[in-house]
Amino acid sequence: MFTRIALALGVLLEAPAVALAQSAYIAPADNLVVDGIPPIPIVIKKDVDRYTHARGAELLDWHPTKAEMLIVTSFANVAQVHVVKSPGGARTQLTFFEDRPTSGVSYQPTRGDYFIFRKDSGGDENYQIYRYDFASSAVTLLTDGKSRNSAGVWSHAGDRIAYTSTRRNGQDVDLYVLNPLDPKSGRMVVALQGGGWRALDWSPDDRRILMQEFISINESYLWIVDAASGERTLFTPKNVSPKVAHDDGRFRADGKAIYVVTDRGGEFRQLASIDISTGQYHVLTAAIPWDIYLYDVAPDGKTIAVVTNEDGFTVLHLIDAATGKERVVPGRREHLTGVFGLRWHKSGRWLGVTFDSGRLTGDAYSLNVTTGKLEQWTFSETGGIDTKQFVDPELVHWRSVDGRTISGFLYRPPGRFTGKRPVIIDIHGGPEEQFQPYFLGRQNYYLNELGVALLFPNIRGSAGYGKSFLKLDNGVLRENAYQDIGALLDWIKTQPALDADRVMITGSSYGGHAALVTATRYPDRIRCIVDRYGPTNLVTFLEHTAGYRRDLRRAEYGDERDSTIRAFLERTAPLTNAAKITKPLFVVQGSNDPIVPPSESEQLMNAVRPRGVPVWYLLVKDGGHGYFNKPARDYEFYATVQFVKAYLLN
Repeated sequence: MFTRIALALGVLLEAPAVALAQSAYIAPADNLVVDGIPPIPIVIKKDVDRYTHARGAELLDWHPTKAEMLIVTSFANVAQVHVVKSPGGARTQLTFFEDRPTSGVSYQPTRGDYFIFRKDSGGDENYQIYRYDFASSAVTLLTDGKSRNSAGVWSHAGDRIAYTSTRRNGQDVDLYVLNPLDPKSGRMVVALQGGGWRALDWSPDDRRILMQEFISINESYLWIVDAASGERTLFTPKNVSPKVAHDDGRFRADGKAIYVVTDRGGEFRQLASIDISTGQYHVLTAAIPWDIYLYDVAPDGKTIAVVTNEDGFTVLHLIDAATGKERVVPGRREHLTGVFGLRWHKSGRWLGVTFDSGRLTGDAYSLNVTTGKLEQWTFSETGGIDTKQFVDPELVHWRSVDGRTISGFLYRPPGRFTGKRPVIIDIHGGPEEQFQPYFLGRQNYYLNELGVALLFPNIRGSAGYGKSFLKLDNGVLRENAYQDIGALLDWIKTQPALDADRVMITGSSYGGHAALVTATRYPDRIRCIVDRYGPTNLVTFLEHTAGYRRDLRRAEYGDERDSTIRAFLERTAPLTNAAKITKPLFVVQGSNDPIVPPSESEQLMNAVRPRGVPVWYLLVKDGGHGYFNKPARDYEFYATVQFVKAYLLN
């Protein structure tokens, strides 16, 4: 949805935080509703602020004819698009929005005299597509201003974009084509059913459009659509068992085959080419026993840059497009871990990458694949903190209740903290996501100043460990995913450096849901809970989430209209078991969240509060499923630090 840096910058932006009251307390910004949170002393702000001033940068796109790049970084409230014209050159800001970052940013691919991007308003996720003109700095709305629109995919001639939109009925996602120089030229190519469609690529002659039909993380198909008539042809068969995923498809330069990342025939997602005339698959990464995370094909079609997900770590490979044989990545390979934002320059001379690590905030680089020269284009500030003191994560494993091995990443506090250390368990969302090591930004405060260990589990259902592992939490199997957290609490008790009597459980979205389930099942083994917009009852969540995504979520959680599934979801819901939540609870919610509406948070608080359990509530009035405005993020951080000090450490 957003770039990795834009998401990370939600906690890494730089600007004045909140208006300070004349007293010794921090006054919340006008866009915040604070309920049950005690006054926050200014001393907390003074203590933590240097951890909030780091920023990162991510490569978005290369200029088609110049050695220039668009990046996203922040010098204000939210991440903005900047242009950089040389390695280490000035970051010139181009967009100036107040509330939300941009996504789907790409140059016009032949001249580069403008770029397109998309943006929503107040977190409503009704993304609109815009054009930014370099000559005038003008921003022009290209879509209807109401519907939800995907990022635009450029034709090779650079005169049209293909995108999907809910414009017709607000629920189904249809294919549209538009000339960005003429906002009135948009037309629907074909009406489609369901919310899982997206445009992927144009054929070399710009007569056909490749589309993905996404059913679930384990099932997706490719279609070829005639750009003029809208006639569509299924390209990958549906009558196969087990179901197959086909992601990130694009036409080969000669138009005779399609590249795709697929789990067909194996556990992991491999890069393959599919012959258009015969349908024959040719796997290019058979020698790499890991998921392909990203790829980009060099302009001459001879080399493919591939990023693999190797037990949570990302690694760059260069492979021969014809044979799949791996080339040695020139230069300092160790500097290319944590790779994202992968882009070839049209000249084929440079491969653009963004990378970060536990000790380095994200920055944009170029790699000359002939000479091996690696050049840093952006040098992001870290608030005056020497990040060399930050810790790298440790990959840890534990056995779950059924004997299955589960893994996660543990960040240990510096050695100056002695004795058993308190632990914050942070569960990722999705559920079909995966925690991968990255620059933690302000979370380093917990490690370096409070001596709290941070543990990020990848419980069953997480991506990156094979398609069988990915399906282990579907429907009623989610019971085992919940128990993976219980097994993690058991494992913490066996670790001499960790304090099993001081554990906080937290998470965002599905991670918040899992944290709340943990609070109902193991109330005596945790000290407190921080839930960020997590579903509190998967039945009411499925009934009230945005219509365009309801069926996609039913494929994961189960269909609440089925009586057996409904009974399981109700029985395991945090709302049903709210009486078992006995430890202090901090809930954060966006008012405009179309995915997990505020009613999910409110119904749980109404059930917990009457029993005298401390409940803190922060509602962001212009927030959605997450939010990116720095004053709001800062206030949440200050409040969370106070919550941690009050209930985890004391």
